[in-house]
Amino acid sequence: MSDIATVHPDDVRWYADSFERVVHNVESAVLGKRHVVRLALTCLVSGGHLLLEDLPGTGKTMLARALAKSLDCSFARIQFTPDLLPSDVTGVTVYDQAHGEFSFHAGPIFHSVVLADEINRASPKTQSALLEVMEEGHVTVDGQAHDVGTPFMVIATQNPIEQAGTYQLPEAQLDRFLMRTSVGHPDAESTEALLAESRVRDRAAGLRPVIAAAEITQMAQLADMVHVDRAIISYVRRLSEASREVTDVRVGLSTRGSLAWIRAAKAWALADGRGHVVPEDVATLASPVLGHRLLMASGAVYGGITPEEVIHDLLAQVQAPRDHA
Repeated sequence: MSDIATVHPDDVRWYADSFERVVHNVESAVLGKRHVVRLALTCLVSGGHLLLEDLPGTGKTMLARALAKSLDCSFARIQFTPDLLPSDVTGVTVYDQAHGEFSFHAGPIFHSVVLADEINRASPKTQSALLEVMEEGHVTVDGQAHDVGTPFMVIATQNPIEQAGTYQLPEAQLDRFLMRTSVGHPDAESTEALLAESRVRDRAAGLRPVIAAAEITQMAQLADMVHVDRAIISYVRRLSEASREVTDVRVGLSTRGSLAWIRAAKAWALADGRGHVVPEDVATLASPVLGHRLLMASGAVYGGITPEEVIHDLLAQVQAPRDHA
């Protein structure tokens, strides 16, 4: 398998160093969660969005705030509630009597990093207000499109066990999240470190930016240039097609999901100091990219079969190409 790198070695080193500086900075607020932090930053660089599905008090909000504070960019938190309106998210056009014209007042979605907290508590109508901006990077209000700019990332959270008063995210919206993951409880060492510093109530408050927002755009441009061998492309295609043929899966990986998988693998490879993607990049990102996109058949759900089990079987059954790097 050829591995012709299209990114200059100096650019690879700069990207990997910038990526590591952000990860290290976020880790000072979210202890013991390096893999999750790397996934979140990969989402941002890839132009994607992240769904955090976890129990309360595990640091979902802290992760979003720490990531935003590590970059020189704006941050907004939207608390999703049943009475939240679409205009509360996107903004509204109002009449300016002083000038005799209508003007657009931007909503909180017009920030670089947006935390959609407990997204499944808002009505489907309000949830749908995010569909356009998450896919196309702009909001249309009264027939006028308004760009949100770059970088732009939505980090949404939801509680997987408390379903009273919630609305299940539709498949079309789930597919717009590049990844879904959970933060989880910290390990013993990290837990004791947190308890020892209990006086610090907001670990993200003291963070300072380590890179500029414009550098994220440069990193994204470099990630687009990462080489993906035809064998890797074939591997992702075969995995995608195989996911649609599993008996326990009602809907397999979409074309959008396959594209997201490739983009994420390119950003992940560059963070590891490589100008080309290897099969391990694809396998590492399989669960966060595929987990929320595989819709299980009712029989499988009742039988306790999870998407993670299906993904594990797919990776075992579909032969990966050999890397000669």
